[in-house]
Amino acid sequence: MNYKDPIWTKPFISLFLTNLSVFIVFYGLVSTLPLYAKDALSRTDEEAGLLMTIFLVSAIIVRPFSGKLLDIVGKRKMLLISLFFYLICTILYYFITPFGGLLALRFFQGIWFSIVTTAAGSLAADIVPKTRRGAGLGYYVMSTNLAVVIGPFIALFIIQSYSYDALFLLLSVLMTIGALVALLIPELETGHNVNKSKGFTWNDLFEKKAMPIAILASLIAFSYASVLSYLSIYAQEKGLLAQASFFFVVFAAVMLITRPFTGRIFDEKGPAYILIPGFLLFFFGLFILSFMSSPGLFLIAGAFVGLGYGALVPSMQTLAIQSTTHQRSGYATATFFTLFDSGLAVGSYVLGIVAVQMGYRNMYLLSSILVLAVLALYILVNRKRQR
Repeated sequence: MNYKDPIWTKPFISLFLTNLSVFIVFYGLVSTLPLYAKDALSRTDEEAGLLMTIFLVSAIIVRPFSGKLLDIVGKRKMLLISLFFYLICTILYYFITPFGGLLALRFFQGIWFSIVTTAAGSLAADIVPKTRRGAGLGYYVMSTNLAVVIGPFIALFIIQSYSYDALFLLLSVLMTIGALVALLIPELETGHNVNKSKGFTWNDLFEKKAMPIAILASLIAFSYASVLSYLSIYAQEKGLLAQASFFFVVFAAVMLITRPFTGRIFDEKGPAYILIPGFLLFFFGLFILSFMSSPGLFLIAGAFVGLGYGALVPSMQTLAIQSTTHQRSGYATATFFTLFDSGLAVGSYVLGIVAVQMGYRNMYLLSSILVLAVLALYILVNRKRQR
């Protein structure tokens, strides 16, 4: 049977560990750099927020070009090049202390983050068996889910127990291991049917067939920005800051536990069987957050958000890749993450304004309503496609 085709091969495990190290560094820095800017560099909240904004800006600018780069240079080679520069950037946090230099470093690292994640995601689509792509890519995304918990947990522990310099050294060691593991990933490309022309057209920036699902993913990312950017502030306002780390533990745990089942259902029954429940679970999670007032409700919201988000994002990424040919998988991956990152960036900005004007409770309520609107859009698009 096709479903006996193995997913956890040596190349897949190597790529899984490499992606895990990339995102441990990413989430470790996201959770601690604002504190570093305020405590060690005596910067304001607004300036600390720039460290995330400028990283996302560079990633979004470069992402559309990364698919073409993978064609010209090769997926494996581009993965190794981008890992090298991402590692150099990680090491440089130990040496760069002026805030202007730190902003420049964040911008430069964002470039290589966008390329390395596009290359890794495209290689994952090539490595997993075609008949098990839903399950395979779902398992691959688990590396990111693990990093959501491991990165902040390690980073916050190190800065409280030791120092920021110790954190930068540890992240550099972890990233070095991840880059070395990537050397075990074989060259999978055959070299035929690949467009290596140096000119750029619209098709070299975006995969048209992946745009509909990528647009829906960007709207989900917009809503998810409320969790990624403002959960700790909201928890502090509610007197639940001590439970904030447990929120993400529950969030990641439910994604990891349900991932084998959701991937299998996606492959055997189709995406609608995962996406529609995913939208509803994500809606309920954000809705509960908007009205939560106790640790129990806070953690229940974390479970619903984790179930919904964990079902939606891997499935949408798989649909984006499946919408086009094998040769265009890099472009589809780049298109998906360009719009997803844009949704995160715009959501972080817009929802921040909403929170200031209307309060965090209403911000989460509006975010949950947007998820229902995206569900309605998906049903309309799916019906049109089936006709």
